[in-house]
Amino acid sequence: MELSSKKKLHALSLAEKIQVLELLDESKMSQSEVARRFQVSQPQISRICKNKEKLLADWCSGTANGERKRKRESKYSGIDEALLCWYHVARARAWDVTGPMLLHKAKELADVMGQDFVPSIGWLVRWKRRNNVGFGGRHGLAPPFPPEPPPPGPPAQAQPPLSLKDFSPEDVFGCAEVPLLYRAVPGGGGARAGLRVLLCANSRGTEKRRVLLSGLRAAPRCFFGVSGEALPASYHPAPGVPWSEWLAHFDRDMGRQGRQVTLLLAARVVEGVAGLPGLRHVRLLPLAADGSPPSLPGSVVRAFRTHYRHRLLGKLAAVRSDRDGVSLAEAAAGITVLDALHMAAAAWAKVPPQLIGSSFVQEGLAPCKMAPAPGQAASEMPPPVPGGLSLEEFSRFVDLEGEEPASGVCKEEAGTEDEEGAWEDGPGPLPTKADALRALGTLRRWLECNGTSPELFEKFYACEEEVERLCGS
Repeated sequence: MELSSKKKLHALSLAEKIQVLELLDESKMSQSEVARRFQVSQPQISRICKNKEKLLADWCSGTANGERKRKRESKYSGIDEALLCWYHVARARAWDVTGPMLLHKAKELADVMGQDFVPSIGWLVRWKRRNNVGFGGRHGLAPPFPPEPPPPGPPAQAQPPLSLKDFSPEDVFGCAEVPLLYRAVPGGGGARAGLRVLLCANSRGTEKRRVLLSGLRAAPRCFFGVSGEALPASYHPAPGVPWSEWLAHFDRDMGRQGRQVTLLLAARVVEGVAGLPGLRHVRLLPLAADGSPPSLPGSVVRAFRTHYRHRLLGKLAAVRSDRDGVSLAEAAAGITVLDALHMAAAAWAKVPPQLIGSSFVQEGLAPCKMAPAPGQAASEMPPPVPGGLSLEEFSRFVDLEGEEPASGVCKEEAGTEDEEGAWEDGPGPLPTKADALRALGTLRRWLECNGTSPELFEKFYACEEEVERLCGS
């Protein structure tokens, strides 16, 4: 009796299919070469190309499960879609949605539609998997924020004029869209790839909102397999900031805290979101383009860029020490969007609250005068100038974006469309738990051999404990 030689079908997940499309679009690889790389047949790659638009739409929706291999449509698709719609509205209203609540609502919708359907726990599990409910984004992209329905009340023109005096300093927020040349090197050389960074903080400096970065690519390869919920900042796949979605998310956060706040914004941004419904807890205060301070103090933005540039130079110095003969510009070409996201989050965390509070007061953006906190002068000291640069040279490096057009749109240098970095051939296989544990051992050994301080070991122990917990879960 002959054994069957039929090969077992290797199905690709949604995330892997997106990676296939990127390889075909961005490289000169043929379908056969891509098929060999992913260990599948060429006809399977061909089918992926035919379904390109549908796959990209699913991926960019923010609700698809990236680990899904086949999309099986529900027998009760009408109920499926209606329940998902209700779920988004419930989350927008900050309701605590539970499993029994979803089952009850699904039954209600089935009765309204005249369908003989009794939802089960198994159906609910499959519904959540199909719609990525409770699983979180898998590719680092910002999730969709459906707007709330407009609440009943007087029309907008009936509201009294907004004034800073109507709010406490903790409830006055400033927000700005900042251009960032995330790969630039001193002297203006290197790749001039640009990102947009959204920074927001209150006038006391006690609350700094999560950093949001936006770029020029739908799904950079460096985000492959990365959980958006695990990142310290958000990434949005578009050239500009998604103001409507961001404001809706901010409004929901303030609603959960039972707060009414005001947000200082540039007049052009306020005009662009004028038709956004459902802002019940955030009042927008537009600032004129001429003759008024920016919506976030310039000293705060400069402090953020200073810390970012300082961290960037430290990373580039480490790369050059590991690769002999590599220039600063060549090292910078290896910086990915994901690297920039982490450095931006670290830079924003280092901007001291005292600096933010005093800057709001100096710019006249605070509702009242605030006495400087003890030790404020020390906390406002900038990081030391990196070695090899004078204070003037580092200052020019920090202000590189000032050379950009007034619109703030970052230029892209010709031939620098590959945001994945010159040192990477692709994201490669995802790290395993064993890889993570080996990396911990290597890092500890390196610290032991290089005279590390006990304080740094304490931080390492906390990191080690968390990694071991995740590996054991």
